[in-house]
Amino acid sequence: MNLADYVINNKIHIFVKPNAKKTEILSFDPQTNIVNIAVAAPADKNKANKELLKFVSRQLKKKTAFVSGLRSKEKVLQVEHT
Repeated sequence: MNLADYVINNKIHIFVKPNAKKTEILSFDPQTNIVNIAVAAPADKNKANKELLKFVSRQLKKKTAFVSGLRSKEKVLQVEHT
């Protein structure tokens, strides 16, 4: 599954599942345009958010930043425009 396919207007909508065995893309919901991603880090002390940013940036090979959802499982990330 290629994350770049789900970037719309330089944003990607993500639902995070923390405390997973490994960080990976689980699925895509076409009705809501949300990508489900399991994150190996706990939600404690922003660790899952940091792991998510690293993972998405690596997958897209672009810088990413939070638009919304820092304290929620539903997040919106801004993808650097090139």
